[in-house]
Amino acid sequence: MTKGRMEAFSDGVLAIIITIMVLELKEPEGYTFEALKPIVPSLISYVLSFIYIGIYWNNHHHLLHAVKQIKGNVLWYNMLLLFWLSLVPFATGWVGAHLEPIPIAVYGFVLLMAAISYSLLLKALVKVEGNDSLLSKAVGRDWKGRISITLYLVGILSALFIHPLPGYICYVIVAFIWFIPDTRLERNMK
Repeated sequence: MTKGRMEAFSDGVLAIIITIMVLELKEPEGYTFEALKPIVPSLISYVLSFIYIGIYWNNHHHLLHAVKQIKGNVLWYNMLLLFWLSLVPFATGWVGAHLEPIPIAVYGFVLLMAAISYSLLLKALVKVEGNDSLLSKAVGRDWKGRISITLYLVGILSALFIHPLPGYICYVIVAFIWFIPDTRLERNMK
């Protein structure tokens, strides 16, 4: 099975997710900098979520260029990833409107489930390609993915039981970890 159709569908879904997020942003009530203050939390959550969707798009692109073929289970793992990413606009809007423990924990849960889904997709692709494949060698033990999942869990628990801010900071840290380009695939594709 070729990967082009899956990649095109995924690109379209991610583009729609970003479009939905930007359409959810509300313009300020006035025309001064003071009028921006009430929407700053929404803008910050939008920027973080935009970065996350961009990170997933970028890594998904690299991932699919590292493989030669896909199978039916890969399509389902990809759909699972897209499902969780499709909830990012909802979670983004809720966090932007309420910087409270439950919305921040739910935001983290959506990100956690997307990360787990991406990890499952990655494992399925490695299984299709084989343990000696370029993809398997490039990803290795996927420490970046494991650290991310751990930080999401810490963020969720922090938001629920300590304070929302440390939870949100954990999500920013994960975005920063992945924002720095992951060159494992590119290095091994040369």
